[in-house]
Amino acid sequence: MKRILFILLFIVYNISFSQDARLAKYYFDGGDYEKSLVYYEKLHNKYPLNTSHLFSLVFCYQQLEKYDEAEKILLKALANSKVNTPLLHIEIGYNYSLKSNDREADRNYEIALKSINENASYAYTVGNAFRKKSLLEYAIKAFKLGMAVNPDLNFNYDLAYIYGEMGDIEGMYNTYLDLIAYQQSYLGNVQRNIGRFISDEETGGNNQLLKKLLLKRVQSDPNLVWNELLSWLFIQQKHFSSAFAQEKAIYKRSDEASLNRIIELGLVTLDEKDNDTARNIFQYVIENSSEPDIIIQSHLNIINIELKNKSSKKINEIENKFNSLLEEYGKSNEAVNLKIAYANFLAFEKEQPTNASQLLKTLLKDPLNKYDEAYIKMALGDILVYDEKFNQALIYYSQIQKLLKNDVLSQEARFKVAQTSFYKGDFNWAETQLKVLKSSTSQLIANDALQLKLLISDNSLEDSTQTALKIYAKASLLAYQNKPHDAIKLLNEILINHKGESIEDEALFKQAQLFEENKEYEKAKINYLKIIEFYSNGILADDAIFNLAELYHNYFNNNNEAMALYERIIFNHPDSIYYVESRKKYRRLRGDAIN
Repeated sequence: MKRILFILLFIVYNISFSQDARLAKYYFDGGDYEKSLVYYEKLHNKYPLNTSHLFSLVFCYQQLEKYDEAEKILLKALANSKVNTPLLHIEIGYNYSLKSNDREADRNYEIALKSINENASYAYTVGNAFRKKSLLEYAIKAFKLGMAVNPDLNFNYDLAYIYGEMGDIEGMYNTYLDLIAYQQSYLGNVQRNIGRFISDEETGGNNQLLKKLLLKRVQSDPNLVWNELLSWLFIQQKHFSSAFAQEKAIYKRSDEASLNRIIELGLVTLDEKDNDTARNIFQYVIENSSEPDIIIQSHLNIINIELKNKSSKKINEIENKFNSLLEEYGKSNEAVNLKIAYANFLAFEKEQPTNASQLLKTLLKDPLNKYDEAYIKMALGDILVYDEKFNQALIYYSQIQKLLKNDVLSQEARFKVAQTSFYKGDFNWAETQLKVLKSSTSQLIANDALQLKLLISDNSLEDSTQTALKIYAKASLLAYQNKPHDAIKLLNEILINHKGESIEDEALFKQAQLFEENKEYEKAKINYLKIIEFYSNGILADDAIFNLAELYHNYFNNNNEAMALYERIIFNHPDSIYYVESRKKYRRLRGDAIN
């Protein structure tokens, strides 16, 4: 019986303690320090050696300006402690500083620092304790003393972060660079942290300082990591030609002699539309690689750049280049991508879909792995759609779905089935396919599927004959066939004859995109403004706002208008797929350092 009673009392006691601890933390987290104080006093009386309760109790006293009570309880804890207690001395010192007794505060801080001489492992704990109280100079002393007492310790990461908090950018940079010299595996973390202090402006003071420090290291230390960091800095500034110079230096001095970094830079440069530098990069890859697949892909990248500013003369030059590449690499195992690219060129640029289809059908007779087969059939389907042979295209897309079940390529093929059905006016079948794709693992496919599904459903309810939708589908096909002028003209029919209907914003947006392709930016701007004004709650509102912001920034040189539009997405469209990019571009235009 006594044993049962003891157990019951023990359980009740522990429940009471647990409840006190929860309530203490609840009020503490909520900033109600008077109520929190009551519970922490009870907990400290029960468990005087529990430093977590002690320090929380002290914090409550300090928030309530009861510094004498805090001092009393800290000194009592210090007197009862049988071990070295640097954290207690920091707390006591901090409490003295709150009482404006700087002399006693400094004396206790120095005692805490001396503990590191006796045991260097205290350095991290002491340094962090100082840092949490914003005693940054003392935190620096603690970390440096720890490394001096035990050279095997390295607190440069912590020191660099503190220098950054203090605004000592040069000290921060140098300490981070020392850390990389000590252990190169820190490179990624260092880049992320440094990225908080640099901008994409080459003339920014922090950028210039980092460049100067890195160039100094390059001259005194043969470690290629300094060239890598310089390249990274130039990429942040979008100074891709300078990054290319660093990457060439790395390539020439590297034992591995890999072109991967240069290829990655070329792709980034291409994505950022610095076509001249991208062309130079891929030409360098061609001249220095011995691998046919890399050489072919680099040639194709250059061809894609050339096609962006095409003329009839340029088209003929590109065809000659394709013929030369096919003559040299046409029989190699790596020629599949080359032949697909040539087929697309024949169909979409030379308007020879029959020759293009025949080329791919012949290619399908070769021994192929299932992915190459799928890529060829996808390209063949695309060309057959261009040639308005929709049923044949649907067969190839369906074959891909059977060939690569549950693969992203299969989902892309299903979307193209829906898109092709849309072009031919079979809206019901298109909608059936799109319902399946709403849960696609590819976010891009899922978004495109949702947008096309809403286009069909919204404009079928309002117009049972689907007249405007059929015109829109035909205009979309013309755009796909590289006939932008015809597509724009057809979309005008919707804007004139179906004004005020739900399809109007879709027609305005599609037409704006085509105007941009034709470099008719003023006309594109007018369309985007109409969508923003009259369809501000529509599904295309954020698309129009973002695209218009890009026009103002990239073509009209009006950064104030661009900033206002990016800001509009940030505050009015937080769920937009453009939210992250808008926030980044807004901050960049405002002059913030961007990571």
